Amino acid sequence: MTEKNIETLEKLKFDSNGLIPAVLLDVSTGSVLMLAYMNRESYLKTLGTGLACFYSRERGKLWTKGETSGNFMRVESIAADCDFDALLIGVRPDGPACHTGKESCFFNDIKKSFSLSGLYEIIKDRKTHPAQGSYTSYLFEKGLDKILKKVGEETAEVIIGVKNSREEGIYEIADLCYHVLALMVEAGITPDEVLTELKGRHVVDKKTKQEKMK
Repeated sequence: MTEKNIETLEKLKFDSNGLIPAVLLDVSTGSVLMLAYMNRESYLKTLGTGLACFYSRERGKLWTKGETSGNFMRVESIAADCDFDALLIGVRPDGPACHTGKESCFFNDIKKSFSLSGLYEIIKDRKTHPAQGSYTSYLFEKGLDKILKKVGEETAEVIIGVKNSREEGIYEIADLCYHVLALMVEAGITPDEVLTELKGRHVVDKKTKQEKMK
């Protein structure tokens, strides 16, 4: 244990029960995975093993996340908030964080803004947890060739739709976006990877423009 770890431990404000809340964050996706509680012993064990360890209020003992399921949470970083009364722990999970099999314990949406990345996660969940009567689940059941065929069909319909009217173009582009997201899930391609690629091209374009101006 380093001097910095000791210094931080002394600053941490455990509650009257000797506990401090710890939020786990997937460092790869930025998703919030779960909330649990640590006492001093579980905090030190986490530092020593590199695996997220907590104190179970229900069972009254320490528990290392994944000791039963095998879905260990491998700690990459630990940060305290401004008041040192809460922890944010960056992890690389070996599997789902939730006992239900969901990647995150926070899946009961109360209010959620729509986004393409959010739609991607919904589609991804349909692949992991197929639902009867779901068109998305049907696509994944049929496999890559079926999804590729649909992307091809939707691409052609976008061309026709845009030629016909703006409104029809919007409708068909939405269909294409959905099927492309399904293809990304099937191929294991994430939105962040696509955005990174686009960002890289943007930098190249700026350099090219600068070179042309010289």
